[in-house]
Amino acid sequence: MDSDNDTNPSNRINEFRSYRQRMNERVADIDHLGIKRFFRLDSAAYESGALDPKTKELLGLVASAVLRCNDCVDYHLDQCVQAGWSDEELHDALNVALVVGGSIVIPHLRHAVESIDLIRAGDLTSPAE
Repeated sequence: MDSDNDTNPSNRINEFRSYRQRMNERVADIDHLGIKRFFRLDSAAYESGALDPKTKELLGLVASAVLRCNDCVDYHLDQCVQAGWSDEELHDALNVALVVGGSIVIPHLRHAVESIDLIRAGDLTSPAE
């Protein structure tokens, strides 16, 4: 990250979005069948089924927090905000993650709360892809 990102925490979300897009494109360039299949499987998991995509994103957020993956938390928070989940609903879901995962999830809960605030900030409107 550049020095502006170090002093401006809102850039953390934008930097994450940019990095994720850039590296997803790079991974796609590898053109490996197994990797392509896994990426497609991941995308398909969030499509409509018995559960709607909005609910699946919230489940992805909880799983990501329990698994302690901040990049995953940021991605799913971006998707959850875009899907229309309120802060109260996101906080409730993160509470479930905390109960399931235990105190080791607390640093990731802090990260998630900061990310919600950053995503909700008016200048951070483009979701991660």
